[in-house]
Amino acid sequence: MRSFHKLMLHAVAVTAFAVLGLFDTTPAMAQNHCGAIAISQSTGRLGWSYDFRTRGEAENAALRECSKGASDCTVPLWFCNACGAIATTSDLGYGTGWATTRSQAERNAINVCRQYNPGKQCSVQRWVCTAR
Repeated sequence: MRSFHKLMLHAVAVTAFAVLGLFDTTPAMAQNHCGAIAISQSTGRLGWSYDFRTRGEAENAALRECSKGASDCTVPLWFCNACGAIATTSDLGYGTGWATTRSQAERNAINVCRQYNPGKQCSVQRWVCTAR
């Protein structure tokens, strides 16, 4: 009788753990790590974010930071599981880029900045990489 009692307790415990989700038989889903860069066209102020779970969360965080010093912030760049960069000119022209590495994201941002601002000097003002 005792072994039956122990068996029943074990079965109840296993069922409780399964119902409560205390052990999971499915593999953990990989989560995104998203970031964003915001800019004010009138002041050049930047805001940035990284390691947020969604694009929307990352964009909102970057906008909040940028908006601490400007009222016209927009998000020209968001990325997940990557790096992002923004390059600007002295008269607030800009270009953005993203890639799997910081250096490539910076190069992409400078190239886009030069494409949209011919003859102007472009320099990277901010880069951001997520944890993944």
